[in-house]
Amino acid sequence: MRTKKLFIFDLDGTLVDAYTAIWKSLNFTLKKLGYSPVGFREAKENVGTGDRFFIKTFFKAKDAEEALRIYRKHHEKSLKVYAKYKPYAKKALRFLKNHERKVAIASNRPRYFTNIILKALDMDKYFDYILCADQIASLKPKPKILNLIMEKFGVIKNDAVFIGDMDIDLETAKRARLDAIFVEGGSSSLEDVKRYRGKKVISSLRGVINVVKEE
Repeated sequence: MRTKKLFIFDLDGTLVDAYTAIWKSLNFTLKKLGYSPVGFREAKENVGTGDRFFIKTFFKAKDAEEALRIYRKHHEKSLKVYAKYKPYAKKALRFLKNHERKVAIASNRPRYFTNIILKALDMDKYFDYILCADQIASLKPKPKILNLIMEKFGVIKNDAVFIGDMDIDLETAKRARLDAIFVEGGSSSLEDVKRYRGKKVISSLRGVINVVKEE
């Protein structure tokens, strides 16, 4: 992996652990609408495509809009209580900034809720640019979000890398023809992404620091 000027990160499951917040909000909504609760693992395995699609996974079509409204209202508070940095996330972000790399977020989470996380964890100071799917009406794995971020910085594909924890992230990188780093411990397992060749696999975000040191 050659020298990279731009590091683009997925947010949920990669930089931030918001799974408990998601699970709490989902089960609150399920109970409110008379559905049975789901386990933590089931909730975790279904994130990644934005909250609208997430909700449709657990609710009947007739209840989906009301469920989304209830979920979002609860989630505003839940994120502030339960969202936390993933291991080595803060250290990796600080390291990249100190080494004059551009750092961006490409997330399917709506921008409003992304901002709640950034503020709660005092994260926004680490990023040069943040772009969420609802701002451009294009969800990952469509590559538009990565292409727009690269255009923002005038960076060619060989000088950028996308870091994520899900198969959808690697698919997005593939479609954008970007190098990808897969972080274990998120919503997808290594088995889920074995079909993506050429990816770099790291067990934690400490591996991002090693990528820069090895350049």
